[in-house]
Amino acid sequence: MRILIVEDEQKTGAYLKKGLTEAGYVVDWVQDGISGEHQAGSEDYDLLILDVMLPGQDGWTLIENIRQRSTTPVLFLTARDEVGDRVKGLELGADDYLAKPFDFVELSARIRSVLRRGQSRDVSTLRVADLELDLNRRKAIRQGDTILLTAKEFTLLWLLIRREGEVLPRATIASQIWDMNFSSDTNVVDSAIRRLRSKVDDGYFPKLIHTVRGMGYVLECRDGNK
Repeated sequence: MRILIVEDEQKTGAYLKKGLTEAGYVVDWVQDGISGEHQAGSEDYDLLILDVMLPGQDGWTLIENIRQRSTTPVLFLTARDEVGDRVKGLELGADDYLAKPFDFVELSARIRSVLRRGQSRDVSTLRVADLELDLNRRKAIRQGDTILLTAKEFTLLWLLIRREGEVLPRATIASQIWDMNFSSDTNVVDSAIRRLRSKVDDGYFPKLIHTVRGMGYVLECRDGNK
């Protein structure tokens, strides 16, 4: 899942980006409101984390502009902790509001809650053939077996299932999962797919993760039985 942080304080922004990346999210970080609005409109994000006091354009204006064209969940993370500030943020369309200083464990729980609310119950579990991905509990199950996945493996499998049947180029996978430009000199994508395939496909039928030579990878059930 991809998160955009709009935070002008260097220390806080770096801390958030590092912590959320280690938790398995793909994270972009910008440091002013104008850049935040541009970035939010140029990528498909699952969550926006906004400060209120931003250079260029404050968080109030930013969420108003975003809400004119997008329903992407928004969490305010700000030192503005008065009741009136929290009410204003929620009335402008924020899904949650957390005051600084904050505990990262609480922030993580708030993020999971906001993301769950953004999903209907019908899509809290994604399925392809006999493979299930439980988004709330962040685990994969196949034929009744729980598959142990790292945070990055879970995010990679989520990307493949969400775009079931679509061939994903290595460059797309590298950008979405590692926030990096793909280079033919690195095998990070191929290695990650190989490890994921060993967990998801080895010992199971039908095979679900397929290589499309010269193009990339696709997850789909090819025996016609969904």
